[in-house]
Amino acid sequence: MSLVELGRYDRNLANIIVGRLDAEGIDAIAFDGGASIADGSYLLIPVRVMVDGDDLAAAQTIVDAAQI
Repeated sequence: MSLVELGRYDRNLANIIVGRLDAEGIDAIAFDGGASIADGSYLLIPVRVMVDGDDLAAAQTIVDAAQI
């Protein structure tokens, strides 16, 4: 299993994407969601959505179909 970056999104959208992918049977994880929460800039830091390299094409198709 090799994680690759699907994309970078704002914190809320990243979590929505992870949930959508999970509903389609694709494991995904949001990285950096808690970055800089102490200084209040957590909404400004993009969150990386990571998927298995083998699932990248399918995940990208799902994200593209949702017009995100």
